[in-house]
Amino acid sequence: MPGDVSFEDLKTTNLTLDRVYLGGSQGNMGDDPLARLLPVGNQGGFRYAGSPKKRTVRVAVLYTNGGEVDWPDSLDPQTGVFTYYGDNREPGRDLHDTQRGGNLLLRDSFESSHGSVTDRASVPPFLLFEKASPGRAVRFRGLLAPGAETLHADDELAAIWRTKEGLRFQNYRARFTVLETPCLSRTWLNDIVDGQAATSARDCPPVWRSWVEGRTYKALIAPSTTVVRSKADQLPNDPEGIEILRTIHRYFDGHPHDFEKCAVAIWRLLAPATGSCDVTQRSRDGGRDAIGEYRVGPRADRVAIDFALEAKCKAMDNSVGVKEVSRLISRLRHRNFGVFITLSYFNGQVYDEVRSDGHPIAMICGRDVVDVLREHGHGDVASVKAWLDGLFPDNSRST
Repeated sequence: MPGDVSFEDLKTTNLTLDRVYLGGSQGNMGDDPLARLLPVGNQGGFRYAGSPKKRTVRVAVLYTNGGEVDWPDSLDPQTGVFTYYGDNREPGRDLHDTQRGGNLLLRDSFESSHGSVTDRASVPPFLLFEKASPGRAVRFRGLLAPGAETLHADDELAAIWRTKEGLRFQNYRARFTVLETPCLSRTWLNDIVDGQAATSARDCPPVWRSWVEGRTYKALIAPSTTVVRSKADQLPNDPEGIEILRTIHRYFDGHPHDFEKCAVAIWRLLAPATGSCDVTQRSRDGGRDAIGEYRVGPRADRVAIDFALEAKCKAMDNSVGVKEVSRLISRLRHRNFGVFITLSYFNGQVYDEVRSDGHPIAMICGRDVVDVLREHGHGDVASVKAWLDGLFPDNSRST
């Protein structure tokens, strides 16, 4: 496409936000564009110039293909926060005992990010790339700094437990901030690779210097236009994700009121600041399957914002329509917001009307349900079934 950078020009080009950098055409590992852009190797999600074990990494590349459903790397353009998972993805090894040393790099970088200016100066600039097309092409997504201004230190780098084939192990979930800079000059990159400190190298981005000197995060925030997700965008696109939704649907099939409690549990995973949330009685259900409070502000003086939640245990091919969502809208009071959770999807008309009219409703579809379960370690059918049985032991039924 026009604007893509050719393989031949990679060694001299700047890095421009969201530009595609093309791979070679020889059909071998030498076609990898990242290794030609920078001396960081041609394999793995963690790539770097230097050694994590010797703490000499000068520049680090994080590469994501977006295709590992158990490790859902994600960029939130509304906040500028990027979530990335470490490289201990199989049981049988210590958290930091990985072949590429990626988790060592994460541990040391996040630890230094909370230290002195000298400590932060030792943190390498992290460059985010994602898989693009055609072939081995990559897209540059930004300059990353460990941590985020809006996160607690414990949430920036967390060792999380996962289970694979019955075996337990830990991996890191790391959160970075995409800094607001549209371009990184080749001069700066070359100076860093040659061993100069990033802040004293030529053309150092001011946002990187500000982060090193004062741990100031100037995030690249890109508010979206009106979002109307398609059916394909609202449903999982992998067999395991589809089966997870089917498992939940079968679990509550014929008992839709029981799914309302499950929907509340899913909402709490998505919105952990939720306070009290009570499922309404069937005879009193007036378009709200649950009512609750979302709490904001400092711990010593939280402010409660009331919300109403509606849940529909629908099969994936059965969409949520205007009538069902209108029922929730009509029950919202002033300064309330709504939550609608379904295992299926919202049809185009209702999605467009809710967003165009500005109704304050969080629309949680099947893909959202699968994604948040995976983020909390429930990435396969067996794990989801165990989660359901643990929360609803009195309702356990064959799936």
